[in-house]
Amino acid sequence: MANAIDLHVGKRLRRRRRLLGLTQQQLAESIGIRFQQIQKYECGANRVTASRLYELAVALNVPVNYFFEGLQASTPAVPGAPGAPANDRDLIAADVLSQKETLELIRAYYKLGERPRRRLLDLAKALQDENTDAA
Repeated sequence: MANAIDLHVGKRLRRRRRLLGLTQQQLAESIGIRFQQIQKYECGANRVTASRLYELAVALNVPVNYFFEGLQASTPAVPGAPGAPANDRDLIAADVLSQKETLELIRAYYKLGERPRRRLLDLAKALQDENTDAA
């Protein structure tokens, strides 16, 4: 039975894999295992060893601590403890990043050239400012 930490690491693994647009098969091949093992890691059925976690971090181009970021938010934490969310906004931000729509938006954004990306970002900021002024 998976514990909260195994589930959190699995969710972070899935999120990063999807963000990069990789299939479980592609990720598994890059580190020399079968895709079923990636499935088990992602759902928390199997624990990820330290050496495998390092291989996954290299394959996904993230530091090892990426898999533990936000851990305090998903497990009981002492308020004010290191790594505990500062406020509800931090919890909402973590939830937004796990949504499929957010990942699709990020992928589409990075497929644009630099100039269109900049213009889209400026547009989003202008709309945000307009929305804030109206409130």
